[in-house]
Amino acid sequence: MSTHREHGQHQHGQHQQSQHQHGQHDDGRHRHGAPAQGNGHGHDHGRTEIDWEVMAAHLERNAELQLPALRRAAARLRDRLGPDREVRRILDIGSGPGVMTCVLAETFPGAEAVAVDGAPGLLDRALARAERLGLTGRVAVRHAELPAGLAAADVDADGPGTADLLWSSRAVHHLGDQQGALGALTELLRPGGLLAVAEGGLPMRYLPRDIGIGRPGLQARLDAAQEHWYDRMRAELPGSVAVVEDWPAMLRNAGLADVGSFTTLVDLPAPLDGPAREFLLSHLTRLRGAADDLLDAEDLGTLDLLIDPAAPEGVLLRPDAFLLSAVTVFTGVRPSG
Repeated sequence: MSTHREHGQHQHGQHQQSQHQHGQHDDGRHRHGAPAQGNGHGHDHGRTEIDWEVMAAHLERNAELQLPALRRAAARLRDRLGPDREVRRILDIGSGPGVMTCVLAETFPGAEAVAVDGAPGLLDRALARAERLGLTGRVAVRHAELPAGLAAADVDADGPGTADLLWSSRAVHHLGDQQGALGALTELLRPGGLLAVAEGGLPMRYLPRDIGIGRPGLQARLDAAQEHWYDRMRAELPGSVAVVEDWPAMLRNAGLADVGSFTTLVDLPAPLDGPAREFLLSHLTRLRGAADDLLDAEDLGTLDLLIDPAAPEGVLLRPDAFLLSAVTVFTGVRPSG
């Protein structure tokens, strides 16, 4: 399982996860949505299979755009744990390319940060990133398919339940039994340890309502298409269980106490720089690949123009493209008693 997803829309068979991040938070917003963000591949004709490794560059680029927000989130988690809590071990579940893993390692210099993911290629990226940042020896990786591999995610530690902080961005919604997954994540925490799950927020915005081509309101229709894709993805997950996605209640049902939340904002105003435009182009290209049966011919034509790298109306050249999204992180503490 790979995330990413550090941020963005959620953006196979086993529905492995790797923005995220998670971040992962995947991404403008990893809210449920089409394969356009976070992680995904081959979403032709509405298919919901996801190959996270194919999306490696997209995931890492997305998370890097969000680095200021990810650092703010990590600082909030440090404050949430308090100055007296020794943090020795951090797990990033559904870590993707490890951008947030490295941020957490930097924020908690006395801790080992472990990237846990089902995609070996993304774990390789996490190790390479750690080496570039001088974090070798403090960032480790663990290959584990989720949810089956959750019990093995902490096997290198002294025993089960040895994480002081567990971060998971846009990963739980790719598991059939979300409530069961939260319970399994809780079991990986030490008493007094903190679980932080990035699973809420607002859909990413990136264009004005009227963009001068096609019918106004394209983003609203893209949101609806992504919601439809997400419903199909959830229904196709092995062991899919319907649940009211009240994340604070779900964390409490998992046995966590002191449940709370905070929201970080990613705000990149127009005109976007090159990396942000490349991310947006990748996002819309992947969305176009899943949209054949979700949008009408006019909207598909508009999308084709937006992803044309040579078109003045395309996202690589138009001056009004921006990136704005809000990501909500839900937290809870494993009781000591």
